[in-house]
Amino acid sequence: MIPKGNLSGVTTARLILAVISTAVQEGAIFVIWRWLLPEFEIELPLAVLIAVMVVWAIFSVNIFIFTTRILKKQTVVGLPTMIGSRGKVVSSLSPDGLVRIRGELWGADSAEGRLNSGEEIEVVGEDGLKLLVRKVSTKKPIR
Repeated sequence: MIPKGNLSGVTTARLILAVISTAVQEGAIFVIWRWLLPEFEIELPLAVLIAVMVVWAIFSVNIFIFTTRILKKQTVVGLPTMIGSRGKVVSSLSPDGLVRIRGELWGADSAEGRLNSGEEIEVVGEDGLKLLVRKVSTKKPIR
């Protein structure tokens, strides 16, 4: 498996495949215009064929760019990625309980003693499968 950070070879292979598949699709559009539509006594001007092929090519390029950006993004998972996240206490932490962060419930331990339900918290660490949290400071920094 190729690591996500090194996609140059994969991107080149995808580009070649995208060019070939787009050419095949454009050929299929031409075949439909040239031989299939006349069988049903449907005639479209050459300008319509060209417009359809240009739109399809633009669509294919945009799909390639969009999927390449998605594939280059690093996957963010695990407890260490939660450090610095903010949420609210769901069940009082004295010293452990539940917190809601990014819409998910997590088991948590308080780093500062008891925290009541509804208080805003910030993740400062991890302890096994639990988050270590502290109350968010409401004091504004002095500038």
